[in-house]
Amino acid sequence: MASETAQGKVVLVTGGARRVGACIARALHHAGARLALHCRHSVVEAQALANEFNAMRPDSAAVFQADLLDVSAMPGLISRVAAHYGRLDALVNNASSFFPTPVGKTDLAAWDDLMGSNLRAPYFLMQAASDALAESGGAVVNIVDIHAERPLPGYPVYSAAKAGLLGLTRAMAIELSPRVRVNGVAPGAVMWPEDDQFPGAERVAIIDHTLLKRAGRPDDIAGAVRFLLLDAPYVTGQILAVDGGRSAHL
Repeated sequence: MASETAQGKVVLVTGGARRVGACIARALHHAGARLALHCRHSVVEAQALANEFNAMRPDSAAVFQADLLDVSAMPGLISRVAAHYGRLDALVNNASSFFPTPVGKTDLAAWDDLMGSNLRAPYFLMQAASDALAESGGAVVNIVDIHAERPLPGYPVYSAAKAGLLGLTRAMAIELSPRVRVNGVAPGAVMWPEDDQFPGAERVAIIDHTLLKRAGRPDDIAGAVRFLLLDAPYVTGQILAVDGGRSAHL
């Protein structure tokens, strides 16, 4: 049964076409929300997911393409979503780039990519969406990372960007209060990168250092996002670690 708190609500999920973003979108759609699926390159996957949702419930999903590294595109993205649905109730800043930046070999393009997707885009999207979210009494969930507080060796720029997003989440909870709640979810080992950045032995070591001794599932992150958006009306400015206990003893 769909949650009454989600009926008719409109949620924008960035990077919503694939992987964890698609799982978040599915969980919110199942709860009764209407989805604005953002993508940059994954248009085919995003449209397939929207078709799946619309087959279940007509006019409950639409695709919105935008390059989140282009700050000038942020207001237009929010305006297109609001014009399509007539409202915006929630924003999930999920889109992210992730790759190593060895010290001495990092160039400005890598810095701009990691800071742009993980920190700059969430800020300017929250800024662009602030009026619409205030009107609906809405909420934001930012997908942070446990390495925001405990940096991942070899990934200093990514770790710094996520640390910035953690601080930004708390700052925006202040700035957008009392009408808009802003929280974050910090995943641990949930989905490995598709480009094999972590060889088998490294994956085993990471899991071995996790208290629950297993990787998480995308559903674990989606459930946390759903909770913070739909079932936590008195929670704001918080970061929820969903990492199997890994950050408890990193």
